[in-house]
Amino acid sequence: MAKKSEDKELTIEEAFLAVDEKIKALEEEDVTLEQSFKFFEEGMELLKYCNESIDKVEKKVQKIMQDGQTEDFE
Repeated sequence: MAKKSEDKELTIEEAFLAVDEKIKALEEEDVTLEQSFKFFEEGMELLKYCNESIDKVEKKVQKIMQDGQTEDFE
């Protein structure tokens, strides 16, 4: 689970901004191989968190819309 430094859960928007920061850091010319791996790993964890958060929202929307049938969220 992605957390802020003060131990609060990130919003999806904050997590996407953090992914963007990791991408920008990877694009720097002076980034070391070790730093690249670290940024990549952190970015993947953030994307996993975003995907899980979006899945939760989709399930909530389906439940709200449920009246015997659910519509797929596209």
